[in-house]
Amino acid sequence: MTPRRPCPPAPGPSEEYAARFDDLFFSLAQRRGFREYLTGLPAPWDRNKTITCLAGAEPATGAGMPEVQRLQFFLPESPWEAEQVNDRRLELLCEEPATLRMTAG
Repeated sequence: MTPRRPCPPAPGPSEEYAARFDDLFFSLAQRRGFREYLTGLPAPWDRNKTITCLAGAEPATGAGMPEVQRLQFFLPESPWEAEQVNDRRLELLCEEPATLRMTAG
């Protein structure tokens, strides 16, 4: 088996979080798409979180940008297991004392 190719890191603290999901993705493209998706989620936008918005592009004119196209493939078409990613997300939330209190209800 060939070694995994390194993925360009997500900016700031997002990389540490994103790296904890790497074993759930099979390819470099999936790991890169996940990082781009995470980067776009907390971005302060005054519009809905569409794929173009998550990629930092204008809704109509930016649809053909490579960043948008990568997210377009990653989110609905890439063969990763959404349930496994969600389970990992919940595990990580429960590891943090502040969010554990919120999930304990």
